[in-house]
Amino acid sequence: MEIHFQSPFQETLTLERFPRSKATGREKSLRAWDAADEYLLHHLYDEHREFLEQKPTTAIVNDTFGALTTALRQLNPCFISDSFLAHQACKENLSTNGVESSQIHWLNSLQVPPKPLDLVLIRIPKTRALLEDQLYRLRPLLHDKSVIIGCAMVKNLHANDIQAFSDIVGPSHSSLAQKKARLVFCHYQSESEDHQKTSPYPSELSLPELDLKLTNHANVFSQGGLDIGSRFFIQHLPEQQGEKDIIDLGCGNGLLGILAARANPQAHLHFTDESYMAVASAQVNMHRHNPEQQANFYVDNCLDAFASNSADIILNNPPFHQQHTVGDHIARRMFKDAKRVLRAGGELWVVGNRHLNYHQQLKRLFGNCELIASNKKFVILKAIN
Repeated sequence: MEIHFQSPFQETLTLERFPRSKATGREKSLRAWDAADEYLLHHLYDEHREFLEQKPTTAIVNDTFGALTTALRQLNPCFISDSFLAHQACKENLSTNGVESSQIHWLNSLQVPPKPLDLVLIRIPKTRALLEDQLYRLRPLLHDKSVIIGCAMVKNLHANDIQAFSDIVGPSHSSLAQKKARLVFCHYQSESEDHQKTSPYPSELSLPELDLKLTNHANVFSQGGLDIGSRFFIQHLPEQQGEKDIIDLGCGNGLLGILAARANPQAHLHFTDESYMAVASAQVNMHRHNPEQQANFYVDNCLDAFASNSADIILNNPPFHQQHTVGDHIARRMFKDAKRVLRAGGELWVVGNRHLNYHQQLKRLFGNCELIASNKKFVILKAIN
C-alpha cells in the first residue's frame, strides 16, 4: 500500500486509511487519497496560491481520510463530515504528520461554520441528498467572492450533482478530466427566483403498515422508503422477556431498534452508527415512538464505545460499501466487535444478501450459525456467543 503522498505544496505527507490495522484483502492496496484529491490540490496551487497566502476562511467537506485537510492545514480549515470514521482518519493522519488536531475546526454535517466562508472545497459524496443538504447549510455563509470547488472521480460524478450546485448555490460547470477525475467550479449567486430557498431535509417517511413515522436526515440510507432487507428482517425480529440489552448496530434511522423495543418493552436499547445524521435521526424516532423506554445513542466506529460482555442481542443490517469502496470489511469488523460485546449466550442477528456468504464468516467466528429465514435475495442469520 502506498502511503507517501507528494503534495504540490512541496512536501511529502504520510497518509493511511482508517482503521489502519483492520484492512485486509483488497483494502490493503487502497490509498488514503485519489486523483480527485490530487487534481484539486494542484489546481489550488497553480491558480489560487496568492489567495491561499491570505489565509481565507476555509471549509473542507467530506474529506474521506484527511488528504485535503492535512495538505491545507495552514489554513486552519473547518473539517465538515457526517462520517465518524472520516473524523478519526483525518485526526490520525494529522498526528502522523506532526499536526495538532486543535489546528482544525471539527464539525459534523449537522453543524455549520461560525463565520462566512471564502473558500469551500467539497468532495462530492455518494449520496446526492447529502450533497444538497450540505449546500443548503453552507449557502448562507457564502459571498460574491467565495471560491467554491467540488471534486470527484469521473465515474462517481453525475450531471445531477453539478445541477445541485447550480440550483442551490449558483452557476456551475465541470473541468476537463485529469487521471479520471474532475473538478466542479461553482459561482455563488445571490438569491433569486431561480434558486430553491428551502431545504427539504430532514424528510419524513410514513409507514402506516407499521404505525411509524420516521424522520430521516439527508445521509440516512434508503430515506425514501423501507429498504427490502430491513422489510424482510422486521418480519423475524427476536422477542425476549426481561431487561435485555439490545444493540441496533449500524442503526440508520433506528427502525430495527424501535421495532425491537416495541417487541421487548423491558429492554434497554442502544443505537450506534458511524453517521452523525443517522444517529440524530434514530434519536428523534425512538423518542417519538418509545418515549418511556430507556435508550442510548452513540456515534462510533462499530462497537468501540461498548464494554465487553455488555449486550444480550445485537441486530445488524451491515453496509457493504464505504462511500464508493465496495467490500465486506465493515461487516467483518461489525461481527468481530459483536463477538466481543455479547455476553455468554448472547445472540447476533444479521440480515444480508445471499451472495455475501455471511454464514461462513459467522460460523468461523462464533463456531455456529443458524438460518432463521431466507428468500430469493436475503438471508437472516443468528449466531450465539
